[in-house]
Amino acid sequence: MKELKDIIAAFDAAHNAGRQTALATVVHVEGSSYRRAGARMLITEDGQLTGAISGGCLEGDALRKARLVMAQNKPMLVTYDTTDDDDAKFGVGLGCNGIIHIMIEPIFADRPDNPIQLFKQFLSKREPVVLITLFTMNDKQAPQPGTCLLLNKDEEIRGQFPDDAIKEALLQDAKHVLTNGNSVTKTYLYGDKFTCFIELLQPAVSLVLFGAGNDAIPLVQIAAALGWIIHLVDGRANYAVPERFPFAAKITISKPENALQYVKIDNRTVIILMTHNYNYDACVLKQLLPLSPSYIGVLGPKKRLQRMLDEFAGEGIETTPQQLESIFGPAGLDIGSENADEIALSIVAEMQAILKSRAGTSLRYKTTIHNHVAQQIVHQSMP
Repeated sequence: MKELKDIIAAFDAAHNAGRQTALATVVHVEGSSYRRAGARMLITEDGQLTGAISGGCLEGDALRKARLVMAQNKPMLVTYDTTDDDDAKFGVGLGCNGIIHIMIEPIFADRPDNPIQLFKQFLSKREPVVLITLFTMNDKQAPQPGTCLLLNKDEEIRGQFPDDAIKEALLQDAKHVLTNGNSVTKTYLYGDKFTCFIELLQPAVSLVLFGAGNDAIPLVQIAAALGWIIHLVDGRANYAVPERFPFAAKITISKPENALQYVKIDNRTVIILMTHNYNYDACVLKQLLPLSPSYIGVLGPKKRLQRMLDEFAGEGIETTPQQLESIFGPAGLDIGSENADEIALSIVAEMQAILKSRAGTSLRYKTTIHNHVAQQIVHQSMP
């Protein structure tokens, strides 16, 4: 979500300065690429770039194409095919051995449903939405609708269907993506072929950090760099202050028994207990168990966590297997961390792995980095 926020800020600045802008979006990938479908970059007429659609090799060519798009006021679908060994002919040196389809569209600031307004609508609420980008792959000279529609969990629609013939099928597929949780690319066969990138956008990760010691500072800094929303909670008013934690969106001073009444937890929330106060951490953990968040990290040795669980059992509070699945103690991945910065890195990496349902293993042991199954094009004939 940090990339979207940066793009919105860059657009607002360019618009206020009277500069024209275009949005480049990776809409489909076949094979290997540095960025997957959904990667975006805002381009201004004077060459400023915000976001990224590759590791840096496509940006220069995309800038040239974007200036043409802005001059013509018409979206364009650009394809980079590097499946052969001689990708130098594209002048980009991609070296990814894949086919990358990129939609480049001008941003019309006076249109209420332009992509930036759809992004702002998404960020205005903490809930998942589906964003729809429509294009035609078989005829790149045909009209390219681009980013055109947003659907939320209440089935409220923002934007316009570019073709009524595919409206019902597209709406049903969008609802399925919102429920199922995987983005998909589909081609609808009805007269013209419309290919649609139906993309699930998730709210930013919310990090609730119990503890305002010195070792919490680098953890907050790393999480902030990722665009996570940080809520810091501690009982020590002289520690939990904005001067020490300028990147925290919210700081709460509370006793442990009252702490959770100030905290909102959803399926995009990760939690770390690192007050270094055994009683405080234990009290908070006891209240967290029934909530079963995605990740509860507990700092300290395993025997410290086991002591807490044993005490809960002695009080008649049994910890279920599902609850144990969400507890990670000691918190963090095994990367040989010793100092506070390294420990913070290992904890945030573990949180990211859990949120993405990954094991946190080295990429050298994988044949592919991204899962492209959800991005394969599915053809659907319309009646």
